[in-house]
Amino acid sequence: MRKLIILLFLIFIHKAQCQQVAVLKYKGGGDWYANPTALPNLIKFANSYTKCSITKEPQTVSLNDNAIFTYPIVFMTGHGNVYFDDEDVEKLKNYLISGGFLHISDNYGLDKYIRKELKKVFPLEQLTEIPVNHPIYNQTFRFPNGLPKIHEHDKKEPKGLGIFYKGRLVVFYDHESDLSDGWEDQSIHNDPKEIREKALKMGSNIIEYAFTN
Repeated sequence: MRKLIILLFLIFIHKAQCQQVAVLKYKGGGDWYANPTALPNLIKFANSYTKCSITKEPQTVSLNDNAIFTYPIVFMTGHGNVYFDDEDVEKLKNYLISGGFLHISDNYGLDKYIRKELKKVFPLEQLTEIPVNHPIYNQTFRFPNGLPKIHEHDKKEPKGLGIFYKGRLVVFYDHESDLSDGWEDQSIHNDPKEIREKALKMGSNIIEYAFTN
């Protein structure tokens, strides 16, 4: 079964040619659909300022079928409860260790739920802070100080957290930053241009990193 999943991933990833990204629809009742303008804006930015050529409209994918294996990177956000059942845990882990990448953007209220669910997927691994010299901060855009602060939550410093599997970063979690809010239409949060640009540049770096690692 494991070999079949890896083969499916390799076939699908070849067909996708790094051209598509998706939003993860998860169980638990949380608003997985939050920030609807965020990912389209990020895709437009990445296509304009990097070598990416991504399909304009992001797709939606769940963990109850094999469609997730068609996407090099899957995005996840929301404010509420997240729940992975046993099937979800197995599917997400197989996706990640087979070459997939998950970016989680910490909308306020998500943290206490996602940490618990990630522990199901990688019970022996810890979310660790990613050093500022890591390639994810040094793609087309440079972030010598690490993750930028976009929105205030609890007056805490932003942290780029990650889970590594056999040395490869498979999960990137922007904590106390709220990158995806910064990708949304300017009229939604009324963020100044420089804040939105920081968020979009960091998001673009994440996509670039996921496509090449």
